[in-house]
Amino acid sequence: MAEALANDQSRQLDHLYDELKPHSLYPLWTVLSALVPPEPASGALPWAWDYGPMRDYLLRAGDLISAEQAERRVLILENPGLPGTSGITTSLYAGLQLILPGEVAPCHRHAQSALRFVLEGEGAFTAVDGEKAIMHPFDLVLTPGGQWHDHGNHTGRPMIWLDGLDIPTVRAFDAGFAEKLGASAHPETVPPGDTGARYGRNLRPVKGTAADRRPAHQPLFHYPYADWRPSLDALAQSGLPDPHFGHALEFLNPADGGAIMATISAHVRLLPAGFETRPRRSTDGTIFVVVEGDGEAEIAGRTVTLQERMVFVVPSWKELRLRAGRDLVLFAYSDRTSQEKLNLFKEHCA
Repeated sequence: MAEALANDQSRQLDHLYDELKPHSLYPLWTVLSALVPPEPASGALPWAWDYGPMRDYLLRAGDLISAEQAERRVLILENPGLPGTSGITTSLYAGLQLILPGEVAPCHRHAQSALRFVLEGEGAFTAVDGEKAIMHPFDLVLTPGGQWHDHGNHTGRPMIWLDGLDIPTVRAFDAGFAEKLGASAHPETVPPGDTGARYGRNLRPVKGTAADRRPAHQPLFHYPYADWRPSLDALAQSGLPDPHFGHALEFLNPADGGAIMATISAHVRLLPAGFETRPRRSTDGTIFVVVEGDGEAEIAGRTVTLQERMVFVVPSWKELRLRAGRDLVLFAYSDRTSQEKLNLFKEHCA
């Protein structure tokens, strides 16, 4: 009797579900556990990309399509667990961009915020609102949302960098806008390095004066390797490494002391030779670049052998343990600042 009643109830529910669908109505109780999970269960996978093969494919593309034709000649690092999304995590994008000698990637602006972490080449530039940042290996350059930017290479060598953007985040809000300048490059407004001189030394022009020319919320956009690497060494010489991070420094926005951009945080780490971190997991899926040294990353039980200039991703709530062979220097970016603003960020350190 009970079985017959249960079967009858099941048939009636199925009939109800069929009637709901044409009205775009669906029962929450059938999907509640997926919508409100007990803990993050990202579809993104731990993954790694070796620099050598990426570089070879990118140079092949450089023989076939110009930067002007492509607008941005970039290979997307799409997480294999997120096919068709162009995301390296559910909230962030990563791509490898190439500018060949003599090329200019045309000037445009968009709602999405971007960082550029230089991997190869010397002396090409990213221009932001008409000011050139002359790029060197392992420099961090920002092109914040809504600011005009173009890239050019007047050197004799290819220039390659990692692009990190909040494209999936902007897409989630349906807030994307883009605009082309109509010229290949923005007219020069100030000499290269002007912004660093005004805003990069824990000083800034007095607000409201003519000298205060950059957007108040985002004045600085160039963080040179020549500045951040010695700072990391100085930190390492002053004390013991943190058991979960090693020696770590976050890049800051001097306007408010917060993350470099509204949706993206970035930091660097130094793990001394032989050092091994304790396990840690956090809700911000994080993209890493190996700057110097070698070692291993153990991500949710999977071991990745680390080599210079490789890129690897640690999805949300996947446990990470790092081991340094030689001194290991890492650059990383994530959506931590977005999560903190929304009171979503969590971490667990063993």
